Amino acid sequence: MSHSLGVRQVQKQKTRQALLDAALGLLEEQSLSSLGLREVTRVVGVAPTAFYRHFKDMGELGVALVEEALGSLHVMVRAILAEQDGAEERIDRTVAVVQQHVRHHPLHIRFVARERHGGVRDVRLAIAGEMDRFAEEVAAALKSQPVSDGWCDDDVRMLAELYVDRLVTTAAALLDAEADDGEGADGADGAAGSEGAAERVVRVARRQLRLISIGRRHWREEGGGE
Repeated sequence: MSHSLGVRQVQKQKTRQALLDAALGLLEEQSLSSLGLREVTRVVGVAPTAFYRHFKDMGELGVALVEEALGSLHVMVRAILAEQDGAEERIDRTVAVVQQHVRHHPLHIRFVARERHGGVRDVRLAIAGEMDRFAEEVAAALKSQPVSDGWCDDDVRMLAELYVDRLVTTAAALLDAEADDGEGADGADGAAGSEGAAERVVRVARRQLRLISIGRRHWREEGGGE
């Protein structure tokens, strides 16, 4: 009996993941508010009623996609920030991690970028909540660094939010830039050796994060925390 329950549970999890994957693929070209559950179940090959065994509505499915999209990025960036390398090395490695994440999970990044200000309230709140937790994790890592000695919690949190906002914005910009680079790969628009769109985004992101880092070092000196 327990074996049968185990098999059914595995099958249920497979169907749930299939629904998530199907929705994510369909969302490449449309918003969640315009996507119907019948479209999703048709791709998976299950009856529409089967959808409700896994999600109460499309909003709940969207929240699950948010958790799937942002969860792994938290762990990677937090680990880099916790290392004791210099600021320059941390910035370069963090941007590289974001770029790699975009390449491996483009549909997830597009979904978050589109739905961050989209029409499904539960999903907007889920994205805001994940970014809030992201900022908390980054703030904890920043607080442990010697350069943060004497900083109040509010200022560390503000700094963390600046970093998080830049990383999420960079991820969305990289998605479009790499698509542009791909479209131009067979064309004659760019001269050999010229900077590609993705390289430009990476360069600007590094400069922006370094600017924030420089400001961080001088914040207390200028009385910024008062």
